[in-house]
Amino acid sequence: MTDYSKLIDAETWAFIERTNTYYPPDAVERTIAEQRAVYDRMCREFHAGYPEGVTAETAAIETPAHAIPIRIYRNAELDDAAMVIYFHGGGFVVGGLESHDDVCAELCQRTGYEVVSVDYRLAPEHRHPADFDDAMDAFEWAAGICSRPILLCGDSAGGNLAAAVSHATRGHRRKPAGQVLIYPGLGGDHGRGSYVTHAEAPMLTMRDLEFYKHVRTGGEEAVGLVTLAPLADANLANLPPTVIITAECDPLSSDGEAYRDGIEAAGGKAFWHEEKGLVHGYLRARHTVQRAHRSFTRIVDAVSALGRGEWPY
Repeated sequence: MTDYSKLIDAETWAFIERTNTYYPPDAVERTIAEQRAVYDRMCREFHAGYPEGVTAETAAIETPAHAIPIRIYRNAELDDAAMVIYFHGGGFVVGGLESHDDVCAELCQRTGYEVVSVDYRLAPEHRHPADFDDAMDAFEWAAGICSRPILLCGDSAGGNLAAAVSHATRGHRRKPAGQVLIYPGLGGDHGRGSYVTHAEAPMLTMRDLEFYKHVRTGGEEAVGLVTLAPLADANLANLPPTVIITAECDPLSSDGEAYRDGIEAAGGKAFWHEEKGLVHGYLRARHTVQRAHRSFTRIVDAVSALGRGEWPY
């Protein structure tokens, strides 16, 4: 049994306790509507506002079947080096444009890049691959209107989608210039590593992961489906330069290590960093927890570097 009292500092425990007052550990036992309501409330409580100079415009990508809501963030001192497409976390069940609004605004302000947040369809109303299809449509839209390099970024479920798009667009004329994945779920081996040692971690447990997977797929087995689990891909060659940042106290952390190892073995560029003592969802703690603050700076630096075609790793 992992002793989290030794791994997690007081600042992070305060963040965990504050989170639990809004989004309790047993949230997966509630209805989907109730889960979304408490998650949205939690995100509102943690919202840090917009940095000075950042504006946002809500729009939509029109597809033959439906419209995909997006929010475009721009900095008054715009850096034209790159565009960032951001996919939010939330287990493919909760979240949207509001849940990661301030994160995207700060990413825009600190990099100077235009950031586009994508409100992809959620389960159970829209099972996989609806989420992936929307992510792909967002990339195609960006590639069609933007001549700058396009970066893919996302946390948790959004990291999964960013990686899946990277795999699917390796032969694209405008393949992504890089990807930054924040505590992503990539479909790793549940019988080893952090999936075992951190199965009961604060903020995310194996029980939670099984719930989200069941809702996303409707309970159907989809072994080997790369759009669902990028680590299922037998070929990790020709992926864009990849930075993965994970939390130590998170069952998903080993996915970052496995993904890095696979990309490097295939001759690609990948860097993985595990944030000691942090937990899943720590982006919301970036203003109250020093470890999370330093990690967000690491993420910003990665996005900035990849947008300029640099590889400082």
